[in-house]
Amino acid sequence: MFSALIEFALRCLLVSPFLPFSALDKILNFNAAVDQASQAIPNRVFAILLIIGGLCIEFFMSLAILTGVADRLAALTLAGYCLITALLWKQFWTKPDFRLKGASNGRDVFWDFMKNVALAGGFFLLAFGSNGSGVQQFLYHPLASSQPYAIVRNGIQ
Repeated sequence: MFSALIEFALRCLLVSPFLPFSALDKILNFNAAVDQASQAIPNRVFAILLIIGGLCIEFFMSLAILTGVADRLAALTLAGYCLITALLWKQFWTKPDFRLKGASNGRDVFWDFMKNVALAGGFFLLAFGSNGSGVQQFLYHPLASSQPYAIVRNGIQ
């Protein structure tokens, strides 16, 4: 029982940037989110669709990870989401003032980029486990649950 609580707490930490915070921010500040998306996607209708899609990904994939329902596929989806958002909205390499020393807006964007990449790594670990056999298991059963809350007694689930 204690290990299930620890597992749930760790999963809460992993998805907390998305559920509730980013999802709620997209709802409360929808127009600002669309304006930000419009910086990378000039078509406003497509930017709106991206924000709605992002909101759905953040909400439903986070819930899947928290409940353990198809959590590996949800983790893979959020890993891809983190990488795509890093590449679209955290383009530190385009900032003219990017440098490692001294004041730099580009360096701040670089750290945001790296945080997205690190989150993707955490989600990849959840999707595949910490060894190569997890990739093969995922490919055979992509909708399988990792059964995070199964209670183990005397080595038997």
